[in-house]
Amino acid sequence: METRSPNLLTTLQPTSQRTAELDRLGDEIAELSAHLDAATARLLDLIREFDARGGWNTGFRSCAAWLAWRVGLAPGAARERVRVARALGTLPALAEALARGELSYAKVRALTRVATPETEARLLAVGRAGTAVHVERIVRGWRQVDRQAEARETARQHAGRALHVYQDEDGTVVLRGRLTPDVGALLLRALDAARETLYQRRRANEVSPPASDPATEAPTRPQQQADALALLAETALHHALDPGAPGERYQVVVHVDAAVLADPEQLGQSVLDDGPHVPAGTSRRLACDASRVVMRHDEDGRVVEIGARTRTIPPGLRRALQHRDRTCRFPGCTVRFGQGHHVRHWAQGGPTKLSNLALLCRRHHRAVHEEGYQIERLPEGALQFRRPDGRPLPDVPSPATVPADPVEALRARHAAEGLRLHARTGLAGWLGERLDVGWAIDVLHPRATRNVRSLPSPDGRGP
Repeated sequence: METRSPNLLTTLQPTSQRTAELDRLGDEIAELSAHLDAATARLLDLIREFDARGGWNTGFRSCAAWLAWRVGLAPGAARERVRVARALGTLPALAEALARGELSYAKVRALTRVATPETEARLLAVGRAGTAVHVERIVRGWRQVDRQAEARETARQHAGRALHVYQDEDGTVVLRGRLTPDVGALLLRALDAARETLYQRRRANEVSPPASDPATEAPTRPQQQADALALLAETALHHALDPGAPGERYQVVVHVDAAVLADPEQLGQSVLDDGPHVPAGTSRRLACDASRVVMRHDEDGRVVEIGARTRTIPPGLRRALQHRDRTCRFPGCTVRFGQGHHVRHWAQGGPTKLSNLALLCRRHHRAVHEEGYQIERLPEGALQFRRPDGRPLPDVPSPATVPADPVEALRARHAAEGLRLHARTGLAGWLGERLDVGWAIDVLHPRATRNVRSLPSPDGRGP
């Protein structure tokens, strides 16, 4: 005997209603995601402009470091935002697809790792047709082809390296060669340095010869290159000669008047040992943790007294400073290795004590001494940094103002801009077929080994 549950119809109705509610919820998620992607495109536009105009250069090492401080992004995420923002500056089609919510940020982020203006159109088709997982797999395959092509090119260059040296009939030596890019760059840098040593510095110290004397005319650039190569050869042959004790060989010596060291506004000298002038702030920075020799002069400039003193931070105190501060104390900086900075300079009576020291990386040590940034220790022991104009630079910036309903504000803004975003705006064209990465790379990549150049058909099965 067949029986039916009297509650069957009543149980089916709520299930259908529940399914419809979940569909609406899913559509709302998809629509809001499209709005977020469109807003991300605008954010990347702003980051690219801010980066290009150097807005981050207010004591920060990079635009990514500024983003980590001002917006609260993790350093890795901040660097990735800046990378994608820069890349989209040369990829207008991908940038527009993101701005219209048609591609997710995840897809665009992956595509910008390999896309160029020449390959942008075909990779945009990949982004629209596939899911984020498909895009990542295509990009990995694409980069593998790039690495293989680069390896082949590097091997070809390495195998083709050569230097031919022979003596001509008149006794001169002729050189002809081909170097790999890295060795070539090294040689060019060395020639530039040798040429500068031979001619630019010499020219600065010589009196100009009469214009009518051809024997004293400046040599041509090829002649200078030849002389520079001779200097490099001589230096290489004589490299074993002892130029001095290692401790003295690598010292940077600055001559600075005591008055200038105490107050950069005072008149006096601040010069390197070989003569060039350096700013007083540079002298103060170098003297923060350095040995010093005090020389007293009479009215005629003769040295009448010499005394060696030191203001280097002792090893034990340096370890305590590193343990206490851990990283550079400049707001937003996370560099772990730094230099000891006297909050109150010792030339002004500041002691070399832990309470008067702060750990600063090289970049921010320079910012404090030479770019106008100020640092002081507050009565409770905290450090206060100020910009060159005197405004405080807080460790954590004030949060941005957010509307009471940010989602509706975002929708209203996009509606005002003419964007019509809905649940299917960013939907991929994938119909569930299997992705053949090898075939896809052969079709898409211009450096692929097979001679296939057409784009995939809509069903994904090839041309």
